Order: sequence, then structure tokens, then C-alpha cells
Amino acid sequence: MGKVIALDFGMKRTGVAISDDNKTFAFPHSTIETNGIINSIESIIKKESIDLFVIGYPKKLNNTDFPIAKEIGLLKEKIIKTFGLDVVLIDERYTSKMASSVIAKSGLPKNKRQNKALIDKISATIILQDYFSSLK
Repeated sequence: MGKVIALDFGMKRTGVAISDDNKTFAFPHSTIETNGIINSIESIIKKESIDLFVIGYPKKLNNTDFPIAKEIGLLKEKIIKTFGLDVVLIDERYTSKMASSVIAKSGLPKNKRQNKALIDKISATIILQDYFSSLK
């Protein structure tokens, strides 16, 4: 039984979070460059024994897709084809704002709170924890 990986996909950077072995808790892992994402994912899969992907899927308040949704759909298909693993898409509305709030409350200095790579991996962690919550 492997772990679950969550991605907060962006055109430049993608935040990554990984579950514990029991698939109960989400932990920030890294932020990877979106250019070359498949190679980065492959490395993580080998190190972490991943068996499921969760990808944040951006929806507008009126429930329509953001333009980046097309890229996420393509990534989903590429992951399925390349690695043979299931991919779940989960609504990611407000995750970046929630991540910024969590970081602000953490006591980090202001210059570090605005680190986009940190926000991305915390957003991925929120996406993964939301996925676990949806299973209950």
C-alpha cells in the first residue's frame, strides 16, 4: 500500500504534498518546476511509493473552469498513461488564500510569507487534506 501525492498545478511551479503511509495526514513535500513535471513526478514516485494522485482542479465561483483546467486535464491523462496510476481531481477553490493565511499565522517573517514556492506546497497540502476529509 503506497502513499497519496497531491499537486497544486501552476504554469510555472507546482506544489507537491504527500500523505503518510496510512493515508491519513498530508505533509508539504516540495515545489517543482512545471516544465519537466513528469520527470520530477517519476522521481518522487520511486522514492515515496505513490499509488494515487490528487490534483487540485480550479473552479470559478460560478462553477465554470479556469483556463488552466485544460492543462490539468492533459496532465491527468499523461500521468495515467505514463505511470498507470489513478488520478482524482478535487476542487481547489481558495486553497492559495488558505495557504497564505496558514503561513501568516505561522509567525514567519513577512518576506518569507510571500514565498510563492512555499504557498504552492502548502496549497498542495490543503488539497490533499481536503481529499482525505471528503472520504469521511
